[in-house]
Amino acid sequence: LSVIDYSRPSTEPRMWVFDLARQRLLFEEWVAHGRNSGENRTEHFSNRDGSFMSSLGAFTAQETYMGGNGYSLRLAGLEPGFNDRARERAIVIHGAPYVNPSTAQLQGRLGRSLGCPAVRLSVAKPLIDALRGGTMVFAYYPDQDWLKHSQLLGGDCGTASGLATR
Repeated sequence: LSVIDYSRPSTEPRMWVFDLARQRLLFEEWVAHGRNSGENRTEHFSNRDGSFMSSLGAFTAQETYMGGNGYSLRLAGLEPGFNDRARERAIVIHGAPYVNPSTAQLQGRLGRSLGCPAVRLSVAKPLIDALRGGTMVFAYYPDQDWLKHSQLLGGDCGTASGLATR
């Protein structure tokens, strides 16, 4: 399982990869967001091609390939209207030189992608290999539209009444 918490700033680790079978944390990483999703904080999301924004919700990590960003991992979105166009948008996990925590501290944010959850080059291959082949990648942000309309979450997710019943 991988969780990306886009409510955290890009200058902090906000991606975790867990090995559920062995009950251990494999990675705690910095991850970039789309250039039109915000500066240091991710605030805007889209499922539209050409938006250069990140998408929310559950994805399955599929096959790897060598592309323009090197070793990459295709993601298939599982949430109609929120991320189900991930494959046609080429939203993939890949390494990128602009995912650099030292530079982020100097400039106040990580570099930004075209919508992909990009990671540090030094961890890209082992992180991708840990996820490929069907692992769930869950991208979170307390976006009220997504929390209310996601088909995978309960319709009252994120509300006081929804939290009290869980």
